Parts: sequence; structure tokens; C-alpha cells
Amino acid sequence: QVQLVESGGGLVQAGASLRLSCAASGRTFSRNAMGWFRQAPGKEREFVAHISWIGSANYADSVKGRFTISRDNAKNTVYLQMNNLKPEDTAVYYCAATDGLFGYTGVRGYDYWGQGTQVTVSS
Repeated sequence: QVQLVESGGGLVQAGASLRLSCAASGRTFSRNAMGWFRQAPGKEREFVAHISWIGSANYADSVKGRFTISRDNAKNTVYLQMNNLKPEDTAVYYCAATDGLFGYTGVRGYDYWGQGTQVTVSS
């Protein structure tokens, strides 16, 4: 059974940093794309970043220059380094994985999802 487990969320002040981790189990995703999405209360789940199996990354405009996605295939883990956090970054952050090689910006492109981790940024 495939599982994606996120960790690293929390409550921080604006301008702080957090590093989210997503550990996959049940199969290896070293040759698959993985991504991060987020969902704020009352809003739809939105794309944050994705990384292909060869490490090429893509970001939402709202996080470009502040967030960095990376992966450690030996650990079957993907990370999201979030710097200079803003109150509008407050959301539940979800890790996702696809059976494909390259990532997508739409939720339908992903086959596996984690349970989410809460990130709250106070002003």
C-alpha cells in the first residue's frame, strides 16, 4: 500500500522559514514526479511546486523565489523549503506523487496524496 506522509508544518511568524518533508512508502518514486499543493479554508486546492524524476522543478508564481522543492531518491522523500513566509501562505500543504515522469500543475495529474500538514503564518 502506497503512503505519503508529510511532516514539518507548524505555526510561525511572517518572514520565518519552514521545511516540509514527504516520505513515501510502499513503492519507490525515484522515476516519478512529485509535487506539493496547498488548500486554504474555503478555497480550492492549488498547485505550489512539482519536481520531475530528473530534478527539474516548476513553481507557482506566488511562491517563486521563496520556496524550493527538492528530492532525495535514496530516502524516497521530497522536501519543500519555504522561506520568507507570508500570512497568505497559511494552508494545509499536501504532498502528491504521479505515476508519470513529469509533474503537473493540476490535481488530476497525481495518483497518490498525503494527509496534509498545517502551515500557519501569523502577521
